[in-house]
Amino acid sequence: MADNKLAGNEPRGSGPYRSLLAVPATSRRMVDKALASEADGVFLDLEDAVAPPEKTGARGEMIQAITEADWRGRRPTFRANGLDTPYFYRDLIEIVEGAGAVLGSIMVPKVERAGDLHVVDTLLGQLEAACDLEPGGITVEAQIESAGGLQEVDSISRAGGGRLRALHFGPGDYAASLGMPGGSIGTEDEWDLEYPGHRFHYALHRIAVAARSAGIYALDGPVADYRDEIGLRDSARNARSLGLHGKWCIHPAQIPAVNEAFSPTQPELDWARRVVEAYEEAGESGLGSISVEGKMVDAASIRMARNILDASG
Repeated sequence: MADNKLAGNEPRGSGPYRSLLAVPATSRRMVDKALASEADGVFLDLEDAVAPPEKTGARGEMIQAITEADWRGRRPTFRANGLDTPYFYRDLIEIVEGAGAVLGSIMVPKVERAGDLHVVDTLLGQLEAACDLEPGGITVEAQIESAGGLQEVDSISRAGGGRLRALHFGPGDYAASLGMPGGSIGTEDEWDLEYPGHRFHYALHRIAVAARSAGIYALDGPVADYRDEIGLRDSARNARSLGLHGKWCIHPAQIPAVNEAFSPTQPELDWARRVVEAYEEAGESGLGSISVEGKMVDAASIRMARNILDASG
């Protein structure tokens, strides 16, 4: 089974998204607005955002948006329809043939097993060869949205022939697959108040562990009520606290709160700089663990501090 780690345990492709904005492939106005936003990443959606009668025609609009719009240095990305639909294979064929030269990544929804990504990798390899594209140049991102997908997340995270770049949690479909009650996606409702903890804690942390161990990114799904800024901030901070790299947005208004939640705070940065400076001075003196502001600092503390500094850019 392929391992997606690159040299130095760095995830494949460009840096992680704090915010990933979803936009329908059928609205060029919304696409241009999304690309002009401050979202770290943007993906064009052919799945949930496009009604079945429009899916075939939306591919042409997708190709135009990928090849003609100003992505402002972002990786052009789209979400295909699921492998269990009659649309998936034509999504890949038409869009890679029409936009493969600039396409960055393909998001695959409802991934259930490592074999799903083997299918995607095989078809992409054939398309790259037929279109004279760089082998393996188009990366893949997988959504974990069901009990079966979460059960197989460890093997999924290392599948895909080295193409896999990220795992994404889909809270709505995941809740439906488990028969979890509630109607709110991404924020607390009455059922969360009944449960003594965060209902998606296990799923999010398991996805984060699988992604981190495979050297790829982990992102949380959206908050459906884009007017609920408090719920959005709480959801984003919870995801960051569990080790995820970023979170989806479904409206540009959500981007500032998500970017802020996944960026180190000034107190975090100040602490990290003090720890690194003190540890480097101690190392020059031949010391191992030291005390900074009354707290022990050792090699693990340094790794935590350097992660914070790295995340600040």
